[in-house]
Amino acid sequence: MSTLRHIAVIDIGKTNAKVALVDLATLSEVALRRMANAPVRQPPYPHHDVDALWAFILDSLADLNRDQRIDAISITTHGATGVLVDATGELVLPVLDYEFDGPDGLAADYDAIRPPFAETGTPRLPLGLNLGAQFFWQQQSFPTEFAKVAAMLMYPQYWALRLTGVAANEVTSLGCHTDLWNPWTADFSALVDRLGWRGLMAPVRPARDRLGSVLPVLAQRTGLDPQTPVFCGLHDSNASLLPHLLSDKPPFSVVSTGTWVVSMAVGGRTVTLDPARDTLVNVNALGDPVPSARFMGGREFSLLTEGAAQDWTDNDVVAVLARRTLLLPSTQQGSGPFPHHAAAWRKGEAVPPGQRFAAISFYLALMTVTCLDLIGGDGPTTVEGPFARNQLFTRMLAASTGRAVIASQAATGTSIGAALLASDQGAAHGKGQTQEPPVDPAWAEYARAWRTAVEAVG
Repeated sequence: MSTLRHIAVIDIGKTNAKVALVDLATLSEVALRRMANAPVRQPPYPHHDVDALWAFILDSLADLNRDQRIDAISITTHGATGVLVDATGELVLPVLDYEFDGPDGLAADYDAIRPPFAETGTPRLPLGLNLGAQFFWQQQSFPTEFAKVAAMLMYPQYWALRLTGVAANEVTSLGCHTDLWNPWTADFSALVDRLGWRGLMAPVRPARDRLGSVLPVLAQRTGLDPQTPVFCGLHDSNASLLPHLLSDKPPFSVVSTGTWVVSMAVGGRTVTLDPARDTLVNVNALGDPVPSARFMGGREFSLLTEGAAQDWTDNDVVAVLARRTLLLPSTQQGSGPFPHHAAAWRKGEAVPPGQRFAAISFYLALMTVTCLDLIGGDGPTTVEGPFARNQLFTRMLAASTGRAVIASQAATGTSIGAALLASDQGAAHGKGQTQEPPVDPAWAEYARAWRTAVEAVG
């Protein structure tokens, strides 16, 4: 594997889909293609436009390969998404959008059979955020179609199937708040056997397994070498975590940012996870349980800044810190550490745009700190993804934790980790700028004021 250098990473996020070309010699992205990713709101339910995504993937692979020969392909996607295929690999039902509320209609029936948090590390989540609830709803609502299912796949491995013809599953997606996996026994949960799904689950393969080469028809379509290997792939937050598992000394934390902000603690303080506050047990690419917590920070940022300028000055920051302009949780309700709180501004209703942007950035940082506290985060914190470029976010994160924050240099935090599946190297990845806790006490005082205001809400 050491001869593989340029890895094309298919990265399907909830908001954007990307294909990045990663140079393993420098652990950097050297090219990137991107498209917006939005669900199709048509019968039988809102679903992912896999045909549009597939065309984008193939066009991107062809385009990238013309400029630089692709040596291998790896895959990473968002979680809470599974695929039902028949014996020919075709979809039995559309790939359900996890923000669809249909599964809630069978919530009582599902709650009666789902395993406890102690078994799976999965909190009970609304909509389709528990993949087991999605599959259960599809089985009950579309029995004729479900009877044709030959394989139940996680989302990264669906794309691997389309590329190679090989059906597989993998633990980082199986272990991501699905109710389907027991991270303590490294096996399917009781739910899978209770519903007779074990025989339908595609074989579980390690994320680093080379599933096969691209299908001949795809090699012809894209110009790829017919022997181009495709690796099994993994869940996107765990892709962000993998480089640190291979090179960093615990304790440390990683915050993967995108539509969701997912915090993961490695070697941190021992705490009791609270499933009511969207904490969970993820399973990393090495198969080990990882205490995690999350909130929909990227979605909140988009909603809060929509149509507004994102420029700010030092004077804006000084004003926000001095006036204690606070945004309290939660803009997106139903998940995160404060799922039942309604967002509210304190002294922020009519502030100038620069100050508003600073307060929003601080809010997102303090929500992240809350998540880190809930999972026992300790040691330096590395921020991957878009929020790593927000200096106000990283500075408030450092101020509130009292620990160093490292802003990853990678434009797409997941791509480096996914590319490492094709590598036999174990360490040495690009870090980024380190932010130490600010000396000015106003930053830590602001964080304390935010916590006090949140606690007062109850």
